Amino acid sequence: MVSDIRNMVSGEWHAARSNISNPAQLKLSGHMLLVYGANDNRVYVQADIELVEVSQRVGSIPREIAFPDGSLFETPDNDGIDALLRHHRKKGVGVVHWLEQFRPRLIGITAAAVLLAYATYRLALPAMVELAVAVTPPMVPELMSSSTMAALDRTAFSPSELTNEKQDEIRQDFAKIAAHAEGAPEDYKLNFRKGGVIGPNAFALPDGTLVVTDELVSVAGDDLQMITGVLAHEIGHVEYEHSLRQLYRAAGLAGLVMLVAGDVGSAMEDILTQGGGLLALSHSRDAEAEADRRSVELMRAAGLDATAIERFFALMEKEFGDHDKTSMLSTHPGTPERREAIINYDKELQNR
Repeated sequence: MVSDIRNMVSGEWHAARSNISNPAQLKLSGHMLLVYGANDNRVYVQADIELVEVSQRVGSIPREIAFPDGSLFETPDNDGIDALLRHHRKKGVGVVHWLEQFRPRLIGITAAAVLLAYATYRLALPAMVELAVAVTPPMVPELMSSSTMAALDRTAFSPSELTNEKQDEIRQDFAKIAAHAEGAPEDYKLNFRKGGVIGPNAFALPDGTLVVTDELVSVAGDDLQMITGVLAHEIGHVEYEHSLRQLYRAAGLAGLVMLVAGDVGSAMEDILTQGGGLLALSHSRDAEAEADRRSVELMRAAGLDATAIERFFALMEKEFGDHDKTSMLSTHPGTPERREAIINYDKELQNR
């Protein structure tokens, strides 16, 4: 139905107290609104524009013009009505439609959803992570760790080429720090692997399995205490359960709800058994700082060089240009600030 929006609008006319409608046209003549029959051009009704009621524009809902005698003119031509009555109706009618276009309630709901999501991420998710860590049965870290080692042995690692003598030297100092760690010393199992694409690195898995690569031992040279300091750092990650927390954050709120509720379905099983993904989860700055401080504490307790791990980061800066946020595997962001913090923490412990 096409309208001449300059002086008429096409629609349907409903007589008062009648369900019968007739094709009609609404015209404006001066201050008078007239409804003509579309077929016979007969005037059905007319009234002063100030005496009729025009429904507000709401999206694409048809407009209604109610006349004093009870008859009604209805049209889907909202643009035509706006053009016809532009100079004779209050401007507020257009404002209502403008507001409706922007859906104030939808905007409000969207804003509330954004705030809720932010609050969930900042407050609910951390709380759920802590609850999940607290209720995690021992079999879950063991499952994650065994899966990770199996995946790495298949895809990246190869058997260590270090001599038995070199491995024994490293194990001796490792035993000293493990003796002062939380839990029993046998909870921490040291493994040697040739790193391949992983290169010089050391990392810990949630159940206390630690891995040091041949490449890291080679980079360290004769400074075996530096390697021990790195392993003490990794023990800190195990004690503080950083890997579990990172994995649960990655799993998201839905996964945490399933885990806490005890409904570990196939989706959650996939998350837990894809252990190789642990290495893609870099620890937060706070977690790394905690592990750095724990390295200092364990090394001091074992009678070893408490700041040995600081030399590790200095070596990374020298050998790999690790001056800012880069790292060997994005799991040990080495920065001058971390080195300084390690030295300062050691001094703080000395003064206690």
